[in-house]
Amino acid sequence: MDTLKGWERAIERAEQALVEKLFGSDAEAEVVEALLRTCDEEAVVCSSHRTVVPNVYTVELPPPVYAEIGPHLTVVGQELTDRLERHGERQGYEWAGPLTVQLAAAEHVPNGRYQVRCAPMAHITSAPLSAPDA
Repeated sequence: MDTLKGWERAIERAEQALVEKLFGSDAEAEVVEALLRTCDEEAVVCSSHRTVVPNVYTVELPPPVYAEIGPHLTVVGQELTDRLERHGERQGYEWAGPLTVQLAAAEHVPNGRYQVRCAPMAHITSAPLSAPDA
């Protein structure tokens, strides 16, 4: 069991080093803070025991930064998702569906570095039923 925990910590350290290399430690902290703040701002209190937050978050980056991160999108997205998930657990939030954090390229980012958007997962709609052709 200790061996597995050791491997898990080593993987976490490697992922953290990658994220810091790509974003820089200050920029990474800023992106994570913006992600958590967006989550908190969008929280909807439904009752004294239930606070629902959006579950789909997109971090929009300028195309050159997005291209640099390109080969590591999965790792960076997972790291951001993990941090947001831990924040939600501490706050007692209920996600509107499965939690995901995506990175996307965007031509116009207000501050020139990143922008965080969020939304609840769109509901699946079905086409109206129709009679089969005779």
